[in-house]
Amino acid sequence: MVGTSSSSSSSCASLGSLDDVSVKPAAGGGTIKFLCSYGGKILPRYPDGKLRYVGGHTRVLAVDRSLPFSELQGKLGEMCGWGAVNLRCQLPTEDLDALVSVTSDEDLANLIEEYDLASRDRLLPLKIRAFLFPPPTKTPSPPSTPPMRKSSAAARPPLPADRCLLHQISAPSRLSSRPPPAAAAGNPRFRHHHHHHHHHQGNPRPHRFLVHHGNYWQ
Repeated sequence: MVGTSSSSSSSCASLGSLDDVSVKPAAGGGTIKFLCSYGGKILPRYPDGKLRYVGGHTRVLAVDRSLPFSELQGKLGEMCGWGAVNLRCQLPTEDLDALVSVTSDEDLANLIEEYDLASRDRLLPLKIRAFLFPPPTKTPSPPSTPPMRKSSAAARPPLPADRCLLHQISAPSRLSSRPPPAAAAGNPRFRHHHHHHHHHQGNPRPHRFLVHHGNYWQ
């Protein structure tokens, strides 16, 4: 019976479940434990509204105190099954609404120091309360400013060259084709016809029109 009890006790100790057993802080060596929660949400508790972590998983990870942050981040990612994690921790004297992000060796050293100070008057040191979050997904950047709509004048196709030429030529045709008096008087054709008409006023005769053909009048 004694051997069975000892074996059971040894088995429970090796599981590393959510017990209160923690190592004493050591300046130069030893291990530290992280009480890690992931996959859940931080929600206010009814009816007092105090924040609590709801759902997900909670596990304990024990590591060497001198472990670099990059290796700690890798172990946390393996534990929760993510390729990478964002680590946020609760300070001993703060609530869940004041989590601090741990992103470097310096941040990790400061966090351990805070927990060492808080555990100074305790029989057993505190576990570091950690919350793991997946890295934010990269959303596609929004498109640049949409292109300006072309005005109707710019969108209208240019007129063919023959239509433009026709419009320019036909516009003056609205005016009278009769030459002005001054021009008619100075034109030999009009001056000759005018003289011939007045010369035969006494004896009306059919009008004759002179047509210029080459160098002769016909």
